[in-house]
Amino acid sequence: MDNTIKSYRDLEVWKKSMDLAVRVYDVTTEFPQAEIYGLSSQLRRAAVSIPSNIAEGSSRNSTKEFIQFLHIANGSLSEIETQLELAVRFNYIPVNSLQPQINHIRSMLFGLCRSLKAKTK
Repeated sequence: MDNTIKSYRDLEVWKKSMDLAVRVYDVTTEFPQAEIYGLSSQLRRAAVSIPSNIAEGSSRNSTKEFIQFLHIANGSLSEIETQLELAVRFNYIPVNSLQPQINHIRSMLFGLCRSLKAKTK
């Protein structure tokens, strides 16, 4: 990590992914009760996984490991996209209003990966 970054808490992508997790929790409160252990639960787990993987990866011993955890976080973003698309198709939500936020976080993850890879060369 950059010398000015002392903790994963200093990473803007971690902060944004925490915001996304809160939004996912908010959105899923409107889902039918029957989904509490289904789609709602899966969405929440995937949303929590993003900042969790960023935090865990930043605490690893190598940049290569950190990058791997960032890729896992990106995979969780794809899970959320797919699950929100299902929520739209099931008419649980009218549209995926979280897509711009997801796109922004994905861009930030790729940028951080690119930056970390450049430092290892």
